[in-house]
Amino acid sequence: MAPTILVVGATGNTGQSVVETLSNLIEKGAALTGHRIAALTRSSKGPVAQKLAQLPGVEVIEQNWINVTADWLRENEVVRAFVASVAQISQFTEESTFLVAALQAGVKYVVRISTTYPSVRPDAITFHSRSHWALENLLGTPEFEKLQWTSLQPNPFTPIHLQTTADFIKQYRSTGKQGVLRLVASADAPVAPIDPSDIGVLAAHLLAQADPASHNKAKYVVNGPEDISGNQIVQLVEQHIGAKVENVVFKDLAWVDAYANHSPDPGQIILSLKAFPEILWQGRCSASVTSKEVLKLAPPKWTPAAVLKRILEE
Repeated sequence: MAPTILVVGATGNTGQSVVETLSNLIEKGAALTGHRIAALTRSSKGPVAQKLAQLPGVEVIEQNWINVTADWLRENEVVRAFVASVAQISQFTEESTFLVAALQAGVKYVVRISTTYPSVRPDAITFHSRSHWALENLLGTPEFEKLQWTSLQPNPFTPIHLQTTADFIKQYRSTGKQGVLRLVASADAPVAPIDPSDIGVLAAHLLAQADPASHNKAKYVVNGPEDISGNQIVQLVEQHIGAKVENVVFKDLAWVDAYANHSPDPGQIILSLKAFPEILWQGRCSASVTSKEVLKLAPPKWTPAAVLKRILEE
């Protein structure tokens, strides 16, 4: 079996782009020519998994990543890995279990997805921000010295940031009537949301490095290529519907209440997510703070306007 690059969540919003980009880089003669790409998914029968299976050097494997052991990693000759764990209460337990297994198995390099950089703090109110802080600090301990790693700290994903915007436009086009445009964004603060595919491209370029040592223990801020405020989102909507938006709610957090009401997890913990957008409203998440290494290696390309157009055409 060939040395393997493992992509956890290969059919997810970032994983798909990781697999596609890695396959292309290796086929074109990247440093890791001859490496196998193991695309891990919980269902190998889905259309995305079937599409990935056709790519050069890719093998789709049906396996729940939380059940991956050190023995499994050794048997599959995994030398590098990508992981993007879900922001849920069990996140630290699940991802740290995988990272310990990777260390035991002798995996050389891991690229992981964190969260928006100002929120990665030990005193963060939001539970997932503390989880990412704990995971990054776990990796930075002497015990993990043999496992090289890079943590990507992305802004909110553009499709999520603009989902209510797209829904508003689709409803108007369907009914000719306006609902309420609800935005997490504030009216004026600039935010540079990032498209998941851009994150995947960056992760693939990191994983394809001949020697990732220069990126070891790095925490890269990964924001989108262009800022957009709530007022600018409203302007985008008006361009698409050809009419003035009549009712806008900025800083809308009703989605958190809905999430808490339907989540099996403790409501009080889920409700902590209401604190997360405050860093966006403070103007601390603009394109200007993107790490220079990101811009050099794989600069993000998808602007908010382009992503909105893509969503509306789907």
